[in-house]
Amino acid sequence: MPRTEEENQRIRDSQRANILKAATDVFALQGWSATMAEIADAADVSQGLAYRYFSGKEAIFREIVERVTQAGMEGMQRIREMPGTPGERMANLVSWTFDNRNERIDFFEFALRGFSDETMPEDLRELLRKPSRNYQDLLRSQIVEGQASGEVAQGDPDQLVIAIIACFNGLSRFPMRHSKYFQEHFPDSGIFLRMLKA
Repeated sequence: MPRTEEENQRIRDSQRANILKAATDVFALQGWSATMAEIADAADVSQGLAYRYFSGKEAIFREIVERVTQAGMEGMQRIREMPGTPGERMANLVSWTFDNRNERIDFFEFALRGFSDETMPEDLRELLRKPSRNYQDLLRSQIVEGQASGEVAQGDPDQLVIAIIACFNGLSRFPMRHSKYFQEHFPDSGIFLRMLKA
């Protein structure tokens, strides 16, 4: 019996997701030098099939970033709209960041490589920078509000933002070298919150 159009669409969606996941892993390991052949190999599909879904690695890269950016923007908007004190929103932001980094460690390694890869087209590097700037703006606003309410440690908000992001970026790189140890000892978000507490 031939497949229904709905079944065919499920297969196409699954194959597309498989290619995107494989590409995220390949980009995380190799950066922009990754090829469509390597992406197809990681996805266990032919290169021709990969090209049926995407015009090239730039299209794949763009879709990965846009999907993760959209999910991130929705998460940040929920935090902005949460009831409670600035300190409680800050705690939610840090917890959300930890959970997000732990679940999407492949994407964050991919993004960190992209920030420093000068061979990548500038428009794609800018695509990576935009969600990072949005996150920094939200983090800074939560620090400032938390300092005003006496819930967050005093200090230059921009320096605190840089220190926090540097720690998060380090956490994103660590598992690529020490994955088992990382999984067993991934720090609790409470560690960061204690560092920030007034």
